[in-house]
Parts: sequence; C-alpha cells; structure tokens
Amino acid sequence: MKRISVELIPRDETDLRAQLAIAKAQAGRADVINIPDLLRFPMRSWEGAAIAKETFPTVMPHIRAMDIDLNVELPMKAYLREHNIREVLVIQGDPPQDMRQRVYPTTTVDVLRKFHEEMPEVKTYAGIDQYRGSMSKECYRIERKLQAGAAGFFTQPFFDIRYVGMYADMMEKFGVKDVYWGVSPVLSDRSQGYWERKNKVVFPKAFEPTLAWSIAFAKEVMQFADAHDASLYVMPIKTDLEQYLAGVFAG
Repeated sequence: MKRISVELIPRDETDLRAQLAIAKAQAGRADVINIPDLLRFPMRSWEGAAIAKETFPTVMPHIRAMDIDLNVELPMKAYLREHNIREVLVIQGDPPQDMRQRVYPTTTVDVLRKFHEEMPEVKTYAGIDQYRGSMSKECYRIERKLQAGAAGFFTQPFFDIRYVGMYADMMEKFGVKDVYWGVSPVLSDRSQGYWERKNKVVFPKAFEPTLAWSIAFAKEVMQFADAHDASLYVMPIKTDLEQYLAGVFAG
C-alpha cells in the first residue's frame, strides 16, 4: 500500500489535539492527516494542518474552490509556506450556511491551475464523487482535473468492493497511479437513509449499518488498496474515533 490517510475534523485546537492523540495511538500506521475546511468552525483547514504536523509527518488541508478569488493571490499561500505544508486536496465545497460569507464561481479545475502557477512546489490532489452522476460524466471531470495538474485523487466513501473495482479499472485506463480509496462508517438506519437520499448511494444487499460491518469493509478496502499499490482514505464520520480506528487497524 502507498499510504493511509485519516481525516480529522478541526472543531477547535483542544479537540483536534485530542483526536490526533487517538489517531497516533490507534492508527500509528497512518501516513497522512487530512483536515477538512468547515466554515461552521473557527479553525481553517491549513491552521488545523499545522497543528497536525506536530504529530504526523504529512498533512493535507482541504481547499474549497468556491472560496478562492482568482483575481488575487491564494490567501493561504504564506501560511502554507511558513509551515512547510506541501500537499493539499482541492474540493468544490458546499455553500456556507451564513450567506454573508462570500463565495465565487471558481471551480476545482481553476484552483488546481492556480496552485500550479503560484505554488508549484505544492502537490495538489482532487476529489472523485462517484455518486454525483454517471461514470462517464465523472470520467470527464477526472480528465479535466488531470489536465489542470492533479497529482492524484481522493474518493467519496465506498460501500461495495465491486464498485471500487470498477473505478480502479477506470483510473488504470487514465494512467492514474495515486488514488486514495475512501471508507467511512454508517452506523444507523437514519445515517444509511441520509447517504441514500443525499448522495444517491446504493448499498449492497449484504450491507448492515453496524460498526462491525463498517470495520470489516474498511479492512476489505485496505486489502484491495494493498493489492493494487493504492492508498486508503479513512473518514471516521459520526463515530467513536478510538473504537473505529482501533477496529480498522487492529492486527
């Protein structure tokens, strides 16, 4: 396997440090900490990444394309350089709940190019959303992001190993060698319903909204990534972080 990335939510510094301690204890094999940029919390992703860098050697803040004004320099440029943060994940981002927060019609492709021009030393990754539409349309988006300089991709969580295989075949066709296959726990009927309504996920017949099933599937994807020289992206959403990571990385 290339690398293992664990996503941690930066609610505040105290909480993030507590999560980092758990991740270090339970997921010591992890190579990268991913930090989302969630506007409902005061800490920006690059600030959280700088804190995470004290514990893990590699960190990757998420950069929201819709926050970037293409007419000015990247606002986090100086901070990234000051803290020697050399990798970022560029995503489109969701509109802010507080509409006083200004957003722009900027796309991920725009921001990938902007990083390439302004910060060529930074390795940029892009996202794959295997649920937002047809595979052919997602293929087109992947090609555009590759043309804009994406070095690799992080997927949304998978729940069916057969679907992972389909996307792996597609990425092989494009010659993409750096893919982080996503997994995340779904632990209730309500959460399953959310994924079905919001993200149009079709769960396999054998799926169960339990911690045991989620851990077993994460291990299955880990084995797939290991066999295909790919990477794993662990997103411990709405779960007991210590219990989930301990189960995924046991043994």
